[in-house]
Amino acid sequence: MPFSHEWSGAPMTIGKARVLFVNRYFYPDESASSQLLSDIAFGLAESGMQVHVVCSRQLYGHSDAGLSAYEMIRGVAIHRIWTTRFGRNHLLGRGLDYLSFYLSCTVALLRLLKVRDLLVAKTDPPLISIVAAVAAKCKGAILVNWLQDVFPEVASTLGAAPLLAPLHWTLRRWRDASLRSARVNIVIGLRMKEYLIGRGIAPATIRVIENWAIIDTCGPAPPHPSKLRQRLGLEERFVVEYSGNLGRAHDYITFGEAALALHGDPNVQFLFIGGGVRMNDLQIMVKQLRLSNVQFLPYQPRESLGDALASADVHLVSLSPLLEGFVVPSKFYGILAAGRPVVFVGDPDGELARVIGASKCGLVVRAGDAAGLAAAINHLRDHPDQRIAMGRAARELSTGRFDSSQALRSWAALVTGIQASVPGVPPTGTASDSNSS
Repeated sequence: MPFSHEWSGAPMTIGKARVLFVNRYFYPDESASSQLLSDIAFGLAESGMQVHVVCSRQLYGHSDAGLSAYEMIRGVAIHRIWTTRFGRNHLLGRGLDYLSFYLSCTVALLRLLKVRDLLVAKTDPPLISIVAAVAAKCKGAILVNWLQDVFPEVASTLGAAPLLAPLHWTLRRWRDASLRSARVNIVIGLRMKEYLIGRGIAPATIRVIENWAIIDTCGPAPPHPSKLRQRLGLEERFVVEYSGNLGRAHDYITFGEAALALHGDPNVQFLFIGGGVRMNDLQIMVKQLRLSNVQFLPYQPRESLGDALASADVHLVSLSPLLEGFVVPSKFYGILAAGRPVVFVGDPDGELARVIGASKCGLVVRAGDAAGLAAAINHLRDHPDQRIAMGRAARELSTGRFDSSQALRSWAALVTGIQASVPGVPPTGTASDSNSS
């Protein structure tokens, strides 16, 4: 369930201009992209904004979900469009699902948009900003892009199915044109902002609104009370945990080699929770090396995720240096909310490395430096006072800079600022058109 925000100070009243969000998934879907959007959409609606969402009728993990075509939930008008339902397991089927979403979304936006509406396009499916830019221009709407990642660069960099160079260059030009046509481009980190400026996007149009934790946690409790930790019999071990997807963007080899370096220490236990193609590769590596200090668990239910995060003494996060400026690992925010120190494996000048260095909520290790990772783990184990201070700094960072209500205030300020600058938008508190279905 999306968060219930609390405004600081007097309640904020927002004018009646309409906001339409576009993303493939929305509530009740529980994927990260959906939950972030749900938080903002419901928060703006509760504050008096007319909010619409155009999304698919599917759930992230259930392509056959039969969600209704139209629904009003907590003041948000949800327009669920038809798409094919091949799911995420096959590349061709996923591509057809994307294509059908683009086509249905174009039709829906041309039907729903009105002059001076605010159209907010996320990045699922990839490059939806191109469709949104065309629809906004046709209908006289105001475009805002909300970039969770940067395509086609991510697809080409990961290399699982790299785009042909001419297609990559063409899609990137079209994407850049859609960003230049926007009133504002929301990014989730400074490295992403720097990359877009390097692509020729005007700095004045780029706004940083960072993500936040999408789980409920009870605070930085000591690790021992964790039910998961007790069930696994790890109360007396130093637990190094990785939680979430371990995919092509992540450095599993450094994790495995660090576990090998610490294999002789009976007090250190690695715990990997989640899935992904690199999680499978890591399991094979651990089996081949016969490492007894590494344990694997599947994804945990969302309602027990806070307990799972609290089971660790320290958490691991990684990102390929090649992807800096394109994505920011979302698992970082849940770790902060759990009040645990972070060891980031990646670019020492990366987005998370900068945050960790400034806030002193953990340590940074260069990608590929397994000896450095083992040394960082030993250091945190041997210096409990420093580890506790880092966990406290992590929690303070979560409740301050990366708090959901802070993000909502930033979004409300953005929307009201755009509204105030557009002639013809009804002033705050006046009547306007009712929601259309």
